[in-house]
Amino acid sequence: MKGRNDILAAIRANKPALKAPAPEVPSFDEAYPTDTTGLWPRFADALALMGGSVAEIQEGQSLEDCIRATLADRLPEQPIIASAVPELTGNRRLREHDNPKTLHDIDIAVLRARFGVAETGSVCFTEKELIVNAVAYLAQHLVVLLDPAELVTNIHRAYQRDDYKNARYTVFHTGPSATADIEGVLVRGAQGVRSLTVIAASVDTPG
Repeated sequence: MKGRNDILAAIRANKPALKAPAPEVPSFDEAYPTDTTGLWPRFADALALMGGSVAEIQEGQSLEDCIRATLADRLPEQPIIASAVPELTGNRRLREHDNPKTLHDIDIAVLRARFGVAETGSVCFTEKELIVNAVAYLAQHLVVLLDPAELVTNIHRAYQRDDYKNARYTVFHTGPSATADIEGVLVRGAQGVRSLTVIAASVDTPG
């Protein structure tokens, strides 16, 4: 009976001389709108299905006022807001070398997503958006600014993006943390954020 090394050596000795090209993988998004404007309703529906929500900044309303109004029934009187976006100052600064343990008391983390995925309602972050990777898990509530122009149809398209492939750290968030393992009862915030709210905001939208 041949051993493992003998078998592998025989395979190497008999493999084809010419390398076959990798098959082209389709994107499976022919049924999606071709413009990003048409993708937003699909994104919002998928996000809602996963327990997240979309909020809209009303005319004359600041970003902070929108956030406080949206999360009013879930916040303490003086919430700790950590912002990683220039549109909002917040009251807790995020620094690249912060010890994640110091983020345990953050009520709201405000981040900008690199892009969103219409198929799943997911938002994508890299290390550049997060500043401290753990903030997207340790905060009680996550508020995400997403430029509607940065929507892709599905995960296949997401994997093709250079900013996804070239980042040192990439993560998709699809709604708030949730589990139904115990007696089939759905619990949100079990291992991470209790809510995830997405606000449509182009990069140049004032706060």
